[in-house]
Amino acid sequence: MAAPEPDPDRAPGTGSTPGTPGTPGTTAVTDDNPGSAPDTTPGPEPLTVPSMSAGPDFVLRPWEMSDLPLIREASLDPYIPLITTIPAPYSEAAAEAFVRRQWERAATGAGYPFAIVRSRDRRPVGAIGLWLRELPEGRASLGYWLTDLARGQGVARAALRTVTGWALRDLGVPRLQLYIEPWNTASARIAEDIGFRREGLLRGWQQVGDERRDMAVYALLNSDVPVDGRAVTAH
Repeated sequence: MAAPEPDPDRAPGTGSTPGTPGTPGTTAVTDDNPGSAPDTTPGPEPLTVPSMSAGPDFVLRPWEMSDLPLIREASLDPYIPLITTIPAPYSEAAAEAFVRRQWERAATGAGYPFAIVRSRDRRPVGAIGLWLRELPEGRASLGYWLTDLARGQGVARAALRTVTGWALRDLGVPRLQLYIEPWNTASARIAEDIGFRREGLLRGWQQVGDERRDMAVYALLNSDVPVDGRAVTAH
């Protein structure tokens, strides 16, 4: 998993289940680490989250209230609630509030939150987000998480490849960043397969649960070799 973007409602975090190196499931920038203090400057324009196919097996789409079972499943994971605003313990009211927060992020221009959905049965299995907090400086961040049953099936690779290609090609983002805990070799391998390069280690970069965690930073520039595959709008 790649760490999520800071959340206005809660402390930072993401990755895979702790103590399970090599299990792709979360990367450290999700929708969940607060940024700076509020200001009165006019905000960015509202965003429309598109639906896109991520290869033949998965679709990325906006969050829906029908995704509450996914939130319930994620709330039972030992790691995901530490690095996102997934509620733990689960309650329907808190899960509905989580979905509304994803809608609000798009409405306020903070980024594009996607649910990752399996094509064959339309079952949601995880989330990925493109976060634009630093876009004025030419940077955007990516983060994702998957439930346990979805890991090891190529879901993370398909979703990350799709959003990366779309962000570089269609949105023209100059630089994309991922933050991955050093033990998470599976997420690091996926990032490198897509073209991200490890640029260094950020010590004590992110609060995860009760401790500060190191994060390795990976980046891909618009001027680098293009990501193969194209994001195709789903019909």
